[in-house]
Order: sequence, then structure tokens, then C-alpha cells
Amino acid sequence: MTNVLLVSIDSLRRDFLGAYADEPHCVDYGVETPNLDRFAERAATFDTHYAGSLPCMPARREWHAGVQEFLWRSWGPIEPYDDHLARVARDDGVLTQLITDHFHYFQHGAHGYYEDYTGFEFIRGHEYDAWQTAPKTPDDRLLDQTVDRETDPPDGVGYVNRSVYARNAERRGVEDDERNAFAPRVFSRTAEWLRDNVEWDRWLCYVDSFDVHEPFHCPEPYASLYTDEDPRDPELDVWPYYGPVDEGQSELSERQLEFVRSQFAGKVTMADEWFGRVLDALDDEGLWDDTAVIVTSDHGFLLGEHGWVGKNEPPVYDVLARTPLLVWHPDGAHNGERIASLTSAVDLYATVLDLLGIDGDAADRVHSRSLQPLLSGDADAGDLHAHRDRALYGYWGSAVNVTDGEYTYLHPCDPTVESRCHSTTMMNARGFPLPTTPKRDAEAGEFVPHADGPVWRFAADSYAQLDAPMLFDVREDPTQETNLVDERADERERLREELVAGLENLDAPEHQYDRLDLDPPA
Repeated sequence: MTNVLLVSIDSLRRDFLGAYADEPHCVDYGVETPNLDRFAERAATFDTHYAGSLPCMPARREWHAGVQEFLWRSWGPIEPYDDHLARVARDDGVLTQLITDHFHYFQHGAHGYYEDYTGFEFIRGHEYDAWQTAPKTPDDRLLDQTVDRETDPPDGVGYVNRSVYARNAERRGVEDDERNAFAPRVFSRTAEWLRDNVEWDRWLCYVDSFDVHEPFHCPEPYASLYTDEDPRDPELDVWPYYGPVDEGQSELSERQLEFVRSQFAGKVTMADEWFGRVLDALDDEGLWDDTAVIVTSDHGFLLGEHGWVGKNEPPVYDVLARTPLLVWHPDGAHNGERIASLTSAVDLYATVLDLLGIDGDAADRVHSRSLQPLLSGDADAGDLHAHRDRALYGYWGSAVNVTDGEYTYLHPCDPTVESRCHSTTMMNARGFPLPTTPKRDAEAGEFVPHADGPVWRFAADSYAQLDAPMLFDVREDPTQETNLVDERADERERLREELVAGLENLDAPEHQYDRLDLDPPA
């Protein structure tokens, strides 16, 4: 039984961290992460950890409810049938705290993510957070770096949303003092919370930093740390549109792309610098002996790799899906060592409950499997399949992907299939975010096996992230440059069978087999 500090750093790529720099696929970006490296020297470093449901809020429902939601529904709320992590902990007498600048928790239609915490702190102003209404006209230079005025009319959604950030950042004074930037505010407040709450017997503190998520708008000294450009040059974007690098909205010159990379790197170093304040608080208050600390991310971000910028439209390459996971356990058998075993983001739910010493099966832990046996040495950390034989991951309504830790197989969907895709929710039959067109074809029924009552189900469009299957040998080709789907038919069929087995194990909806053109198990 321990306290638990769970830290997520949005969009943090593992190949930007010193802890993973010795891996063969890592490019030496020269990015400074001394504090995350300092933590990694103490913690167990997981080498084969994969995202599950992408992007932001689907990942957080996995962490908060143990549900691999992308097979059932899109981005949305905590459901009434979910055993929310904070509620289960509170019911067992644990003090629970959320510290975040991740505004999606509080966005209309989100529901249920923060309400069960004993306390929560929301640091305002990031991305599209509807915070400031003044000044009416934000700073022109910052607007130029966040909005494409040629393609975004002033009354268009892109301009309106991005001008919100310009207004918020100007009001907070992000450029003038790094202490006003978002990651510094989140981590300095976390350090204060740790110092203020040492008298509690058992606690869970979940810290969710929206940085290093875009916009890649850094204060000094971080803005100039990895570039010789003037970071305030209005011709240089800090908020690139998602898409192919060489066509469409994400068309960026090589100069612009290099600048975006430099600002992403600057945000990584800024988050690292202020995360160091949290480590200092753990040191100063003597908390390491009774506190487990978990550091992870929801996904990565493409910075020109495979010809893409962003994360939603392209195939889910490992740059996006293979995420960092560092865990300190006071009694861990592998502290300061590597864990090779294949793990999944959804496993953090059961792991936190076990670390808190909470007995019983919270909804049978749904799809989550505790990492405690790996941390304690009861499972072989050198065995790739000691924890999982496979991990499924993807975006709702698109391709479904599977890895066994040796190969990754990316399987397309057919967005024209008659049954299409069905989203299921108990909370919101209109879809998310609101407002949207009412789903007049919604029907109620027992469509979700892990729900304890009927849910709404309604037809929804699929979208194709890839036109044909892709297979990669991530041992020999960790950057996934060579598609082996035609050359290694035996491995393709084996991974296809793993995908079907994974869907069956999760009791996935029948329509998934239709739209993926897979034969359901007999």
C-alpha cells in the first residue's frame, strides 16, 4: 500500500527523452531532459508500452475507468457504469486530487472526469479553453503565428478557436515570464500540493499537463533553445495544421517544419525543467519511501515523419502509439532497470488501484491488467509476453491496430460498409462535442458488455487512416519505414489472427468485424 503520484505529459514522444536515447531508432535531437532522466535512473523504464484509445480524452477514460473505449464510442464522458478511479479510491478512504490545465475535462459534454476527486485544480487558458474575452483583438503577431489568415476567415471555426488561445496567452503573459506558462504552473502547483498534504495517510494525486501539446508557443529561454530563428517571427507557425507535410492545410516549408520541431523540443525541456520541482518536493518531504510515481503520455506527435504533421489522420505509427512509461515503486524489484514486457495504457487503471492497496475487482478491472506483478518481480520483466500477448490500439471509427511487441499490424476499415460504425453511450445520444445534430436513429439496448444497463447506440461515419494493411517488423525496422505486408504473408496472417483474438477477448461489437472485413470467431 502506497501513495500514488500519476503524471501524464500530453504528446510527449519517447524518442525525445534521454531515458530512451539508447534505442536504435532514436535520433539524437540533442533535447535536454535532465529531470526526466534523473527520474528514469530511479524508476523502472518500460520498453514496450503502447497507447490504447487515441487521442486525448479516450486515453484518459482508459486511465480513469479501465475501458478500452475506441471499439465502442468516440471522445466523450465518463459513463454512469464506469468505476471511476477517483471514486473507487475515495470509497476506500484515499484522498484524491487532480491538478491540470487540460481544458477538455471541463468542456461541454465531457462530464464525470473531475467530479469524483476530493479536490481539483484547473489552471486556465490552454488551447481552446473558453477563458478570456479581452482583449477583443489579440496581439497580431501571435495571431499570425497561430492562425493561417489566408485560409481561416475571421468568422471561421479555425480562426475563432485559435484566437481564443492568443487572447488567453496574452492575458496570462506567457511570453513575459516562464512562471506564467502552462507546464510551469501545473508542476509548481503540484510541488506545492505535495508539500501541503504530507499529513495525509494515503493519497492519489493525478497531474495532467497539457504541454507538450500544441500550440508550440514557448516562453524564453526555451523558445530560442533549439533554433537560431527569431521565435517571434510572424512567418513562423507555432500551431501547425494537421495533415500531409507537402499538401493541404499542413503545407510547411522545411524552414517552418524545422522551427515547429524546435518549439516542440523547447516545450519538452520546459516541462522537464518544472517537473524537476516535483522531484525536489518528493526529495525534500521524504516521500519516496511511501509513494509510487508514474510518468507517461497519451500519444506522440508527428513532426514530419512519414510525411505527416499531427496525429489524427495518418496511420498510427509507433511515433504516435509507442509511448513512454516510467514507474517508481518503493519496493520495486526493477527500479533503475528496464522492463521488456508488452504493456498497454489501459493497464494503469488496475495498477493504481493495486498500488493504493484497494482490494476487490472494480468492475473486474474491465480491460485493465495490473502491472504490479512486473513491478514486484512476480512476473518475468525480461519476457516480452509475460504480461500481454498483444495490445490493440487506434482511433474510434477508423483502423484497428495490433502489436505483439515484435510486429505491428495496421488494419484498415471500410468506411462504406452498410452497417458503418455504431457509437454507444449512456450519457449523450447527440454525440460529442456538443452541439451536434440530434441522433434520431439512436436506439437503446444492452450493447456494451461491461455496462450494467442499456445504452444508446447510433450510426456514425467511419474514416480511413490507411487504404491497405501495413505490417512492420519493429525489431529490425523500429522507425517503420518498410511495409512487409506482401513479403511476409505468414506474419501478416498471424497478426490478423491476433487482431481477431484481441477483439474477441474484449467482446468487441459485431459491427467491428463487418467494417474491418474480418471473420468473427466461430
